[in-house]
Amino acid sequence: MRKKLGIILIIVVIFDIIALGIVAVDKFVNRKSPVAQVTDTESGEGETGLASGELISTVSFVAVGDNLIHNTIYEQAKARTTDGSYDFSYAYEKIAPYIAEPDIAVLNQETLISTEHGVSSYPMFNSPPELGQQMIDLGFDVFNICTNHSLDKGESGLISAINYWKEKGVITTGAYLNEEDFKIPVNTVNGVKFAYLGFTENTNGLSLPADSDVILVMESDEDLIKSKVEEAKKIADVVIVNAHWGEEYTHTPTASEKSMAQKLCDWGVDIVLGTHPHVIQPVEFITSTDGSHQMLCAYSLGNFISAQNKGPTMLGGMLSFNVVKNNSTGVINIENVRFRGTVTHYGSGMSNVRVYCLDDYTEELAASHGRNVNMSFTLDYLRNLLEEVIDKQFLE
Repeated sequence: MRKKLGIILIIVVIFDIIALGIVAVDKFVNRKSPVAQVTDTESGEGETGLASGELISTVSFVAVGDNLIHNTIYEQAKARTTDGSYDFSYAYEKIAPYIAEPDIAVLNQETLISTEHGVSSYPMFNSPPELGQQMIDLGFDVFNICTNHSLDKGESGLISAINYWKEKGVITTGAYLNEEDFKIPVNTVNGVKFAYLGFTENTNGLSLPADSDVILVMESDEDLIKSKVEEAKKIADVVIVNAHWGEEYTHTPTASEKSMAQKLCDWGVDIVLGTHPHVIQPVEFITSTDGSHQMLCAYSLGNFISAQNKGPTMLGGMLSFNVVKNNSTGVINIENVRFRGTVTHYGSGMSNVRVYCLDDYTEELAASHGRNVNMSFTLDYLRNLLEEVIDKQFLE
């Protein structure tokens, strides 16, 4: 009897070991890679509709608009420290999960970060260096530094800003030290290569010295932009352009925006991320003139954060989407495009400025918004504005 019990116990132990081994292997195989995964649709058609046996790579994206740092914001960041430095974490705490989750996150750094100049606000901005590190810590990977405020501190300020971001080791677009430095940045995620470019429509009447080696890409230099797009197409699967353009405080793209967007599409750009108007503008897919190519264009993502006081400037946007590559055919698709609203919130006297995802914003927060001194600021106001500007297909 004891012998039989012993045999039974041995069999139970063996089954337990096998079961634990299966669980361990399952956990190892299904663990999310920090670089991401290639999916095998061997069992048949998957969500992407690929045929049996083909391989796909998926890369998730998020892009946001103008990181517009007024003195109100950086003074509050300084007040949250005791050593004279700046702590911006409070301002972005509520939005952080949305930036950290995707594979690639893109930001328009509206204000200059020059370490050789003191901090300053409107109309000639310069933000504390701690801001840039905070953005990197949030999870941003790509920074457009080509804006109408790029020359707020002159040539030396822009040189300092370019070098600041170089030292951080991140991708920047639109501004370069010289011709040799003007290399198209490319990163590879999940086997998909992305190239990044940027330009600005204006610099508030400021200009670089005539003998400057520094390059700030202007929208008017179409030959340069076209040549760089063509170069980017040769070295990457996907070309993304940060376009700093349009008219401030209008939800309607200008004729100039529309014209340039069509040219970018015809040249082969895949995604345009528009900024500058400080309010949201429509999202659409544009078809090339010859019908061979489609481009995703967000004309304006509005403000990511600011201390502006106009109602529409409180509503910004996060554009999220997946880039899906069929590794058997090389075909690229842009899928699951979604435009989420963001809200810049502050209390009376513009106290405690911070940004929220509209999905998380509450009626109670809206009722306490500092804007309510002068106007009715409600969830309905924000949602209605979002639905008026952004096509329903991108909101579902």
